[in-house]
Amino acid sequence: MITSDGFESLMRTIDTSGKNYNVEKIIKAYEVAKKLHEGQFRKSGEAYICHPVAVAKIVANLGLDTDSVCAALLHDTVEDCSDKIDLGKLKKEFGEQVMEMVDGLTKLVQIPFNDKEDEHMENLRKMFLAMAKDIRVIFIKLADRLHNMRTLNAQPEAKRRMIALETMHVYAPLAHRLGMQKIKQEIENLALSYLDPIGYQEVQSDINRKFGINKTLVDKTKSAIEQQVKKNGIDCTLEGRVKSVYSVYRKMFKQNKSFDEIYDFYAIRVIVNTEQECYAVLGIIHDMFNSMPGRFKDYISIPKPNMYRSLHTTVIGHDAVPFEVQIRTWDMHHVAEYGIAAHWKYKSGEKSDVGLDKKLEWIAKLVENESSTADPDEFINAIKIDIFQDETFVFTPKGDVVTLPQNANCIDFAYHIHSQVGNRMVGAKVNGKIVPIDRTLENGEIVEILTSAASKGPSRNWLKIVQTSEARGKIRQFFKKERRAENIVEGRSEILAEMRKFPGSFDENQFHLILSTVASRIGMESADDLFNMIGYGGLSINKIINRLRDEYDKVITPTVEAAPITDVSQIQTSEKKPSGEYGNVIVDGLEGCQVKFARCCNPLPGDNIVGFITKGYGISIHKCDCPHIIHCTEQNKDRLVNVEWRKLAGVQKDQQYEALMQIVAEDRISMLADISVSLAEMKVSILQINAQKLASTQCLINISVSCKNLEHLNNIVSKLKSIKGVHDVTRGYAK
Repeated sequence: MITSDGFESLMRTIDTSGKNYNVEKIIKAYEVAKKLHEGQFRKSGEAYICHPVAVAKIVANLGLDTDSVCAALLHDTVEDCSDKIDLGKLKKEFGEQVMEMVDGLTKLVQIPFNDKEDEHMENLRKMFLAMAKDIRVIFIKLADRLHNMRTLNAQPEAKRRMIALETMHVYAPLAHRLGMQKIKQEIENLALSYLDPIGYQEVQSDINRKFGINKTLVDKTKSAIEQQVKKNGIDCTLEGRVKSVYSVYRKMFKQNKSFDEIYDFYAIRVIVNTEQECYAVLGIIHDMFNSMPGRFKDYISIPKPNMYRSLHTTVIGHDAVPFEVQIRTWDMHHVAEYGIAAHWKYKSGEKSDVGLDKKLEWIAKLVENESSTADPDEFINAIKIDIFQDETFVFTPKGDVVTLPQNANCIDFAYHIHSQVGNRMVGAKVNGKIVPIDRTLENGEIVEILTSAASKGPSRNWLKIVQTSEARGKIRQFFKKERRAENIVEGRSEILAEMRKFPGSFDENQFHLILSTVASRIGMESADDLFNMIGYGGLSINKIINRLRDEYDKVITPTVEAAPITDVSQIQTSEKKPSGEYGNVIVDGLEGCQVKFARCCNPLPGDNIVGFITKGYGISIHKCDCPHIIHCTEQNKDRLVNVEWRKLAGVQKDQQYEALMQIVAEDRISMLADISVSLAEMKVSILQINAQKLASTQCLINISVSCKNLEHLNNIVSKLKSIKGVHDVTRGYAK
């Protein structure tokens, strides 16, 4: 078969590979591709079939299998010839693996690339790997891009720059991560020549000039090293190279170095058979040449993330020219040149028994643990993976990539975009079609959320559907803010159902008492706050079940035991519904105890308080910082008891307490009148007031007012401080 499209060159590559290719299948794939692309031409004017054939040759040079070569030949057929062939026909003609690879390549073409920020490009690279469930798809795509870069001159300048930028941002990093250095270096150099042709030419000229001056250096050094290594009984192969244009350009740009400051411009590679010989050769090199401090790297002991392993050292040659020496085994060399693809070309194996990591490190460990066998195709099933299997990558209608956990659905997507998008969600489209809102998303899909201003918000059932904590948290936040009344009913019902499982029965008053106490003990203002939190899902009832049971047992099945004289239980309690001072303080968990508020500190609801058992007058309530409590004698400290304010909303809301204040103000005739008017505007009663002169321009006013709690007092103080001429207002103690 004689053709002018490069097919003979492809077949020669296959024939000389030494691999057991299915030649008939490859020829059939070529004939199908040629027929389908008949009449199609590239920008250069050559027949389109030349491109898939060239890609197939690159794939064959990578050493990939028969199905990979067939997929390379057919990779554009479904996209460009959909009226003539579909995936079903491909599967029937060439099998499921070829069909899946062509399908994967077709999907990758649909990913929109733009010159966006680094995070966006990183997500696109991840998506590439995630969508290619068979890693061979990435190899073929890289081969496809390499050939396109080699023939990019035929494109208009704007298109050349766009493709070159895309190559530099996405394809070169992919090749690097997969360890495919040959492809990486070539596409980087080609991309640079289109993105910065002047800079490329300058660096290329410097390389040619420097290499021209020292053109015999590499050959002389290679010969000297080879002679010395073999003299020590080590079989080796040596290669010499000059640093690539892009590598020099990047180092000059990123590290702000001149061309003459690049010490690894020259490199000699020594390839040996064993790892032990690598370190032996390193010793020989350091014995022959002076090493440069800080320029030694051991990538054998600590490999790079892309599986690269080698010893690197920079030494000064006999001509005072620095050069780098890389020392590696043949296995390391194959991986360095071809990355993961090297395991089709040079070795293969059975599935690894080691645990698999999730990212590219998984591949590295798998590759390092493969045992060599005769058939490279056995390795395919071991390395057919979805590298980012724990993530799903989808697009917004504008082409931005959104990363979600695996199994995430349209609701998760909506709340990832914005809480208001989720709250107003009424439907969803995937790839332009209406889908259920709980539909699981797949890699590469375009998702559009349908919203309505008339939406009443999310359903409570969504909490059971969503997969992400972000969506669940935003839904709970909505119900917390917008549906308090509904939440209270929901939470109350849930707690009632749980308490009805307890032995015995309870009435509404007992239920309210139990829940008020539980709410107070976990820092809530009222039972309604607790109902609300249970209702919107902010607190699981399982978290309070033990407290509920404890309080239930106290109220429904109380026990009476003898107690010491000084115990709180001996203080007379009211059998009626708590009222006045009695009802607003809980003593050691008990309500209705006889208490009085100490005049020395006048505690208010909101103050930290403590109880003191008096002789015959019940319990005196003090502020914790009251001087009488602070200076309480050691003998009397056993009479202190724990007390707390009752926090049930709506109970004793009209209860008033006395508060004392000291005001330092300007001494003027209308000052007392201004203070009285301000307090009247706030509906605050003045219980007592007196003033005394401090100096020629200042006076001290002691005032006692009636207020509800500490917050109310703080508001009063703020109001008084706003009066013209008032210098300071402090809370004072009774004298």
